[in-house]
Amino acid sequence: MSLFKTLALCLALTLNLAFADGGNPGGKSEYSHLPDDFEKAVEAIEAEDYSMAIKQLESLENSRPEDADVLNLLGYSHRKLKDFVFAEEYYLRALAIDPQHRGANEYLGELYLQTDRLDKAEERLKVLKKASFLPNKQYRDLKKAIRNYKKQNS
Repeated sequence: MSLFKTLALCLALTLNLAFADGGNPGGKSEYSHLPDDFEKAVEAIEAEDYSMAIKQLESLENSRPEDADVLNLLGYSHRKLKDFVFAEEYYLRALAIDPQHRGANEYLGELYLQTDRLDKAEERLKVLKKASFLPNKQYRDLKKAIRNYKKQNS
């Protein structure tokens, strides 16, 4: 392998590792582009208070209707409350804005498993595999969920 190819590969691997699990250089949160109110919604999700998270996120959605992160977490919160119709709508809206959004792809794949649509979940896994040079956390998590789903339903 030529020196140029080796250096290019090292650079690609370094950049991919920096972003593989949602991290970024500079140590800022992956949601640093969002207002402080978003942090309250994340805290509500972490506390499993999905109804409160939805209230916070709907308020943000009114001012940021094209923000894939807000839509993704609205989908997540609705899915946790077993409101699969709204959850799917939010995930699809997030993916219409950002087709490579790893969180929305993973969570939509998990929703598909919860609603017995394995083929659709596997499509999301393929998208996640293509989303970065190296497997990322979302890819690994969805792959594991699919494997578990297949074991439980075999």
